[in-house]
Amino acid sequence: MSEAKGLPELQKELLALLRGGQAHASFEDAVKDFPKEKRGVVPEGLPYSAWQIVEHIRITQRDILDFSSPPTGGYQPMEWPKGYWPETAVPASAHAWDASVDAIEKDRKTFEALITKPGVDLYKPFRWGEGQNLLREAMLIADHTSYHTGELIVLRRLLGIWHK
Repeated sequence: MSEAKGLPELQKELLALLRGGQAHASFEDAVKDFPKEKRGVVPEGLPYSAWQIVEHIRITQRDILDFSSPPTGGYQPMEWPKGYWPETAVPASAHAWDASVDAIEKDRKTFEALITKPGVDLYKPFRWGEGQNLLREAMLIADHTSYHTGELIVLRRLLGIWHK
């Protein structure tokens, strides 16, 4: 975490929280080497496939990023829950999976830039919304991603493809 050098302690901790893996597996661990043929499988007793969880993480994180960025055209909320979940259990292609995983990392880095911008006030409520601020949104992304990362690991265990 060398890029965190010189940051205030809260921002360093938020970066670590967003990146995950402190007390549990990271998102990157959960999706690493995930077999293509298992990405769209919905295990018995679970409501979603790995693809649906990964895509849900991407969509939700992007929505939080859009909400947290100074609006240029205004924030447009999505329909809950329909707008936050893919309709199909199977990704359209191997590329769709890779693109979703890459977008999660890219959007996380973009959000990290928001919270580490020199002079940023993490506590200042947005001019839009209902009192939300960057600190709250950072914790929301971390909490949401951590929750669904745990689901991915349970799913992998049920499919017999978790070897940690």
